Amino acid sequence: MKKVITVTVLAATMLTSCVSKKKYVALEGELNDTRSTLQKTRVEKEEIEEKYARIEERVADYNAKINSLRTENEGMMEMNDLTVMSKNTKDKMRSTIAKMDPEKVAGAETLEDSINLVVSYNLKKNISEGADEDDIDISVDETVVMINVSDKLLFGSGSYRVTKEAQPLLKKLAEVINSEPAMEVMIEGHTDDRTMVKESYLKDNWDLSVRRATSIVRLLQDKYDVEPSKLIAAGRSSYQPLVENTNKENMAKNRRTRIVIIPNLDKFFAMLEGDAAVAKQ
Repeated sequence: MKKVITVTVLAATMLTSCVSKKKYVALEGELNDTRSTLQKTRVEKEEIEEKYARIEERVADYNAKINSLRTENEGMMEMNDLTVMSKNTKDKMRSTIAKMDPEKVAGAETLEDSINLVVSYNLKKNISEGADEDDIDISVDETVVMINVSDKLLFGSGSYRVTKEAQPLLKKLAEVINSEPAMEVMIEGHTDDRTMVKESYLKDNWDLSVRRATSIVRLLQDKYDVEPSKLIAAGRSSYQPLVENTNKENMAKNRRTRIVIIPNLDKFFAMLEGDAAVAKQ
């Protein structure tokens, strides 16, 4: 009887040991998989952080250049005032102002304000043909031209593929850029603050904003022959909204691409005449 009991206990012990070993091996396999996934994630995270650090460094350098040129151009405008403009340019400027919204013109308190209004008006007329007026907003700050283009004109919802409807705008924009060898342009992608859909091919709004900027840059370079050294692509994600993301209308305003153009002063005055796309030095 004792032998039977001993054999039974031994068999149970061996079975338990065998099952525990299988579980151990399985758990060890899961642990190794988890470690591998974690390492891959760390590498991807480091690559993304390095990429964005390079982008931010380029943007910082570009903003410093903007500030420097603003100061330089502002000094030239103060020194030269209206004397830098030909009589023909002055006449065209007055003619353009006569066509503009009186309320906007009334807000111009200085010569510089008037020049900025005329440049904005002529540029918008040149590049926004066929687009809704609300889809494009142009402002000028001391000869630095900033063009905000709505998300719906350039891209489909949640996509970084440029629409066919945006091609005329980009073609006109390329003509403006190509008209001046010294002109430089920064393309900035902006989003609202909604999170990406789970398991999306996009990681987050940083990813979307950068991809949108680079999509525009590649088209300008590859299709419209803009010299790539003139272009900078930057993504701002949702962190520079125009308005609070409190409703659909505001979110739509924040989903935009900002195009920053730095022309030299001569080319800036060519824009006064509305001939930026064809003007020559």
